[in-house]
Amino acid sequence: MESERARPVEEHMIDMTNESWAGPSFADRALYAHLTEHIATERDLLEEYREIAERTQSRAFRYLVNLLIEDEIRHHQIFSELAESLETTALMKAREPVIPFMDFAQDDPAAVIAATKRLLHHENEDARELKRLRRELRSMHDESLNGLLVELMQRDTQKHLAILRFVKKHARR
Repeated sequence: MESERARPVEEHMIDMTNESWAGPSFADRALYAHLTEHIATERDLLEEYREIAERTQSRAFRYLVNLLIEDEIRHHQIFSELAESLETTALMKAREPVIPFMDFAQDDPAAVIAATKRLLHHENEDARELKRLRRELRSMHDESLNGLLVELMQRDTQKHLAILRFVKKHARR
């Protein structure tokens, strides 16, 4: 039996864009419409990426397109969760939204901050190591994907740092 959580967001959502219904605010309906339109666009883009990856004879191109597919899958999931959470809160459903409210205070703020500081330290160390590795790979920049992959990992590390800084800032409240 398929759980409600496992089904694609489109299968169990109502039409929050219907202006004749008094429930959600105009802003909520507009944001919901934007999110669901983006979900449809992402779905089409994901299908195009998959088709390209299947057709190409280039292993390098397939490898890189598959990296893009992984990101697009994550983006589609996040947009679906944003839309579902908006629906849950706008319609005041008797369940928690998929994207939780910022409840850092439910834990010991000192423990959250201490854990976040340790993780920030590790991510900063990783950033330094990736920077060094990228310099070492410069000579192969035009001959392999390695330099690009390290650059992408550097960007992921910056994303990780942004997440942890956000937690640290908001855990203090």
